[in-house]
Amino acid sequence: MLLQGKVAAISGAAGRRGIGLATARLFASHGASVAILDLDETAAMEAAATLSADQEGQRHLGLACDVADRSSTIAAAQRVLAHFGHAHILINNAGISQPARTMEIEPADWDRILDVNLRGVLNLSQAFIPHFRSRRSGSIVCMSSVSAQRGGGIFGGPHYAAAKAGVLGLAKAMARELGPDGIRVNCVTPGLVETDITGDALTPAMKAEIASGIPLGRLGAPDDVAGVYLFLASDLSRYVTGAVIDVNGGMLIHG
Repeated sequence: MLLQGKVAAISGAAGRRGIGLATARLFASHGASVAILDLDETAAMEAAATLSADQEGQRHLGLACDVADRSSTIAAAQRVLAHFGHAHILINNAGISQPARTMEIEPADWDRILDVNLRGVLNLSQAFIPHFRSRRSGSIVCMSSVSAQRGGGIFGGPHYAAAKAGVLGLAKAMARELGPDGIRVNCVTPGLVETDITGDALTPAMKAEIASGIPLGRLGAPDDVAGVYLFLASDLSRYVTGAVIDVNGGMLIHG
């Protein structure tokens, strides 16, 4: 039980085929009490109800949270703390994508992608940092993307790559600033993972073509990323902060 007695808040975790819900299930199986935060409160509550009971028999929590709205993130954090009494882990997982080329990106598209993927990380982190500081302990993990490292991907346009690159810079800056407070901040950079975002857009032929360029020979699964989230959330990584962990099957191997 790597997370026995821990409380974890995970954003964007209600999607049935998503990385967030896979992470919530894995965390619960390791003894954590989990708060699922999502735009759709009903879906969040239903997802929380599917998790195995924590070791104290306490129910997991499903809450509405719009990460792009600072007041919404503050309210969500307050409800998490009121329900569980404390928190130890924040997984900034919420994100949206849009396949668009540079000249196709409208101002509203830019704002929407940056607000959720980048501003959302800042908003939710700011909502939990005061509590983590009061405990002089906490682990924040942020979702970036291989798109930030290679300059775009299949499902994300340049604005998505820019937002995810911003997450890398923000997380590293927070890691440097918050380290003296006992707060660790790290990033994961997944490659192409079969989730609700990819949906049924990829044909078997497209999947085979993409997999042919990945050393491990397959696309990622939500559980692949959840396992890395678990490592970064747990004390196994107690001396790791400011790190970026690739979860892409070797799609991008740095020189």
